[in-house]
Amino acid sequence: MTTTRPEVDTDKLMQFVFRAVDEVGATLNAALVVMGDKLGYYRAMASGDPISPAELADRTGTAEPYAREWLNAQAAGGYVTYDPATSRYTLPIEHAVALTVEDSPAFLPGMFQIALGTVHDAGRVLDAARGGSGVGWHEHNTDVHLGCERFFRPNYAANLIEGWLPALDGVTAKLQAGARVADVGCGHGASTILMAQAFPKSFFTGSDYHPESIEIARERAAAAGVGDRVTFEVASAKEFSGRDYDLVTMFDCLHDMGDPVGAARHVRDAVASDGTWMIVEPMAGDHVEDNLNPVGRTYYGFSTLLCTPASLSQDVGLALGTQAGPARIRDVAVAGGFTRFAGVAQTPFNQVLEVRP
Repeated sequence: MTTTRPEVDTDKLMQFVFRAVDEVGATLNAALVVMGDKLGYYRAMASGDPISPAELADRTGTAEPYAREWLNAQAAGGYVTYDPATSRYTLPIEHAVALTVEDSPAFLPGMFQIALGTVHDAGRVLDAARGGSGVGWHEHNTDVHLGCERFFRPNYAANLIEGWLPALDGVTAKLQAGARVADVGCGHGASTILMAQAFPKSFFTGSDYHPESIEIARERAAAAGVGDRVTFEVASAKEFSGRDYDLVTMFDCLHDMGDPVGAARHVRDAVASDGTWMIVEPMAGDHVEDNLNPVGRTYYGFSTLLCTPASLSQDVGLALGTQAGPARIRDVAVAGGFTRFAGVAQTPFNQVLEVRP
């Protein structure tokens, strides 16, 4: 049977080619942003004063050819501006906030750091995809682990205490009076420590299966002065210790789990009869078409290269995906024995779900 190939629209072809060229530039720019963050280029330009490549190199103790080419790439991408009359470059103040102020919810280098680390390990994912296996969180490089915390922590700092916890029915009052909290999948402990600092009468147990992350969490809790009320343990979501918790939290980790239903059952056993399970997940709708936007695109990329392989590396390997959506998360909660489920808050990057027995 002979089929007729559709006629190629040359204009559409070239539009796509140049879009792809822009994508290559964006891919390389992830490394350039991490470079600018680690070498201090952005911080050296944060005042907003115009600067030359030689001055940038001198301020940061780096070689001028690297500073020059980095500045040109940043100017071509619109991250800095360039004045041909003076041959000097300027970092706009708004960009400086996003690129240098680590406690701003708009802080970006952490997102680029986790993205670059994820792409760095893509070869392992290729092999896993061919064999149907997975790649565990612990198998990734440190840019993934550090970038993850730097990406999510500013958002938690801006929203957790003032917005998300008050959106839960009666939880803030319990925390103020003195509650017991389990923070499951806590990573480096950013969310655990933020809650401990805000509620000095409550006690917190953070857990994660990754020993290196727990070691860092313990160090940071001690440095923050909350080590007397915060305990960290190496444990999976189906094995964390303790019972009768007033609050169980999971921040951006349920979709990474191999057996989220098993984790939900364990939470059901561990939470008090009048307790609350707070699930914070990446912002997503219930249908693919709901997520065909810049945030969804980014999260689908992380899902393919990071989160889905992590789930497939574990028992069951349900592979919810980063864009699971509230309906699928609700199914997990119901299968785990919970009966009350509601979305209570959201940001451009996260949705907050309240689950009760």
